[in-house]
Amino acid sequence: MASEKKEKYPSTFTIDNFSSTATLTNNDQIKVPIGLPEKVEATDYNPYEHRNLVHPNSFSGALIHLLKSSLGTGILAIPRAFKSAGLLVGLFGTIIIGLLCTHTIHILVRASHKVCAKSKLPSLGFADTAEEAFRTGPKPLRPWSRFAKNFVEIALVLTYYCGNAVYIVFITVSMTKLFSYYFPETATWDQYFKLMILIPLIICCQVRELKHLVPFSFLANTMMVVAFGITLYYIFYDIGQVQLADRKMFNGWEGIPSFFSTVLFAMEGIGTIMPVENSMVEPRFLGCPGVLNSAMSVVVCLYTAIGFFGYYKYGESTEATITRNLPSSEIAAQIVQASISIAVFFTFMLQFYVPLDITWNRIKHRIPENRHNISQILLRTGLVIFVTGIAAAGGEHLGVLIDLVGAIFFSTLGLFVPALIEIIVDWDEGWGRFQWRLIKDVLIMTLAVFGLVSGSYYAALEMK
Repeated sequence: MASEKKEKYPSTFTIDNFSSTATLTNNDQIKVPIGLPEKVEATDYNPYEHRNLVHPNSFSGALIHLLKSSLGTGILAIPRAFKSAGLLVGLFGTIIIGLLCTHTIHILVRASHKVCAKSKLPSLGFADTAEEAFRTGPKPLRPWSRFAKNFVEIALVLTYYCGNAVYIVFITVSMTKLFSYYFPETATWDQYFKLMILIPLIICCQVRELKHLVPFSFLANTMMVVAFGITLYYIFYDIGQVQLADRKMFNGWEGIPSFFSTVLFAMEGIGTIMPVENSMVEPRFLGCPGVLNSAMSVVVCLYTAIGFFGYYKYGESTEATITRNLPSSEIAAQIVQASISIAVFFTFMLQFYVPLDITWNRIKHRIPENRHNISQILLRTGLVIFVTGIAAAGGEHLGVLIDLVGAIFFSTLGLFVPALIEIIVDWDEGWGRFQWRLIKDVLIMTLAVFGLVSGSYYAALEMK
């Protein structure tokens, strides 16, 4: 079985060909090519010593891939999060959420290592880690192991389908901003633009091989760099004329759920973590300085800076995506809108590949092999229409969609599940002095539930 997977996915999961937050998650569901699990009699099993990788990642390679997977279009929504919370709360809140995300990633990787050692496996993905944690955990929980894997897989699939819907809204918001300057009547064409890009998306999403998506990835990366560079120019241009007294330090408690959900959506990349870690043969992912701490330090600093200065520059007029604050009459700003539209459009295919692959692998055995081709075409077409339907239902409410995805999916996958897995994995050995790890994990799970309920509630109110 392992050799079959290795043939089917030769080097496509080495993380070299991707961009944005979609890049690595497929490794989460399809284990990296590690060969057959080895039967090791030694008491101390080190997973790194038994990884037989075709293209292992070095420290720098893993760092670059983790940075690339974390720095997506969500960064353009961070100034809006600061608007919801206030300048001072946003500053410290983003740092705290960044530290929290880093910690939950740490405990997920640590738990995966423990489960691998117990089960004598070189590496496991996110969903497989959840399954093995339950399977080798306390006896009452063992019958739930399959459910745990299915839950994580389904949550990942829904996360990326909904993330793709956010991408479509990103595209149409930028298109509306661009075209409405020259053709004012198109200012209300948001839904029409969704229909216009539907056919091109259906055609492009018929691409089945990851290697054929490489040009799309390169183009998307190039366009994002252009858009991001020009946006930074506008943020810092004449920023000295802004008075600090004109900005709110705290914008009320009702803005906290939206702030929390938006930052979580932008910063959390829990689905990409295990594939990156599994691609390493040296134990340098955790620790200080490790890949995780190094990458998240850059991510947290960059997101905090963009959020702080973006809101500081535009104040209460800050839009759901900072690019909407740019002047429509200037060519440079129009280039940003066009670049964002192109970048997100071609990133869509990469994001779409991940949940589509999981969905197809779950249903293909029920379909006669001679109908696989037409079934794939129909499945891809139907799912693109489904995702576009979600985007259409969201209308122009980009901020609300971001809040919902962050509140429901990233609170669950990024915070609740890793904390629960650590509780189960450490069940036998204990949770430390005064049960501090248990108390800490319960607090994280409580925060996740708070984010899920309050974020969803306020997002639903905004949609009315």
